[in-house]
Amino acid sequence: MTVARNPLLPGCYPDPTICRVGPDYYLVTSTFEYAPGLPVFHSVDLVSWEQIGHVVDRPGQLDFAGIGSSGGLYAPTLRHHDGVFWLICTLVTRQDDARDGNFVMTATDPAGPWSDPVWLDADGIDPSIFFDDDGRVWVHGTRLAREPAWHDQTEVWVRELDRRTMTLVGPEHVVWNGALKDVVWAEAPHLYKVEGTYYLLAAEGGTEFHHAVSVARADSVTGPYTGNKGNPILTHRHLGRESDVVGTGHADLVQAVDGSWWAVLLGMRPYGGYHYNLGRETFLVPVTWEDGWPVFAPGVGRVPTEVDVPFAGPVHLGLAQGGASGVVPPGDLRWTSLRRPAAEFASASGDGWDLTMRPTTLADPETPAFLGVRQQHMDLDVRATVRADLADGEDVGLAVRQSEDDHVRVFVTGTAGTASTDDTAGTDGTAGTDDEARRVVAVLRRAGVETTLGELTLTGAADAPVTLTVSARGQDYALLAGVAGDEPRPVAVADARTLDSGATGGFLGLWIGVYATSNGRPTATIAQVQRFEYVPAT
Repeated sequence: MTVARNPLLPGCYPDPTICRVGPDYYLVTSTFEYAPGLPVFHSVDLVSWEQIGHVVDRPGQLDFAGIGSSGGLYAPTLRHHDGVFWLICTLVTRQDDARDGNFVMTATDPAGPWSDPVWLDADGIDPSIFFDDDGRVWVHGTRLAREPAWHDQTEVWVRELDRRTMTLVGPEHVVWNGALKDVVWAEAPHLYKVEGTYYLLAAEGGTEFHHAVSVARADSVTGPYTGNKGNPILTHRHLGRESDVVGTGHADLVQAVDGSWWAVLLGMRPYGGYHYNLGRETFLVPVTWEDGWPVFAPGVGRVPTEVDVPFAGPVHLGLAQGGASGVVPPGDLRWTSLRRPAAEFASASGDGWDLTMRPTTLADPETPAFLGVRQQHMDLDVRATVRADLADGEDVGLAVRQSEDDHVRVFVTGTAGTASTDDTAGTDGTAGTDDEARRVVAVLRRAGVETTLGELTLTGAADAPVTLTVSARGQDYALLAGVAGDEPRPVAVADARTLDSGATGGFLGLWIGVYATSNGRPTATIAQVQRFEYVPAT
């Protein structure tokens, strides 16, 4: 018997949605302001997953300009019908501008290419789509209640989609506003038809500590729906904030080839206090049916650390499952940029990248020269070997990013007057090498206010690369630097409890990546990232 370890996808892979096509399973998660958007994963056994592409992967599909952190792409739903994959999702600007809305994209190959979006005349968030066996198609989603009985009461609506015109037609039906009285954010609705009965699965309680999964059923797709008397059918809120997994919810169901049922859902793993730096992750639980209702994690009633999957083969963890260690090459699908494709400022060079430095900084809701990967392990070492001929005020460095307002940077900065041409020894011990004293700085940006954590001066050959390191052990992130080949020296230690979304707000886990900026000045500098390593410590 094969055992799947939870989380199935560690790191910030929230709002999972899943479907099966024959023997193959496909899964997509939210990505917010990161590009490319909406990663697509493939598995043949629900245990081993490989990323095969992205839904949003080219300029012109969607406009993310100026969208701040934790805005962007929310809560996709993936379905397959008549040879076509359907992806329905929400773009949220968090600014209530004209770009906000729900859209549909299609593809015949889940690896892409995907179509441009078709926008729907439907407000709210978390849209889903259901193909009934009579040929009709139903879109459903969540919005704030039109006539709320309490603060943050939401309602789930259902309306038919005309596939020929890709427009919503016929009357709208409000079918749900949560299983419990005074519940907030009844969201992430999904419809299924099982043995002639319609089931509505929904999250509620907000995607934080009180998150939960509830279910209702009806004889008609438009209701009325009757809730399960045991709702919520899955939650961890009764386990307290010291539970190993909290915030479980936003589930999607899939029936396996052997007829068994399963659910993917999100949750968070706190550590070092009630902090979840890795963000909302994807988990797997078994599902059975009793008395016409789904039972999540039967006999246990919570998300287990390990799940027996009887039909699965040997475990082969994909890169996104946290099994990789070492150099992250340019072709690795874990790389992401902000709001625009990385090709606009980065080009592959050996094991690393050439970054065209930009005036934009990490504090700007734009597209800085930043390339990062999700933090997927509590203990890890990330090393970037960089070099650049920096002008005064230019930086190249390594960043731990939550948002524009909250991040940590350790960087080499250009400082006028540091170069020398004396006959001091270089790093190789030879005389007559041009030396340079380079300043390394560590900065914490917290709620938009920057504090210098530490500084270090490195000496050596002017063209010698510098290796910058983030060494995370729990919530302590040691920031180190050294001339490449030398023992790294400490610059500062950052307390990462200030960076997770529990402390800062928003919906993201942490990213760690390289960046280059001229801090608002025009520049033609190219920064070289010769090597980027992600090494789990456990």
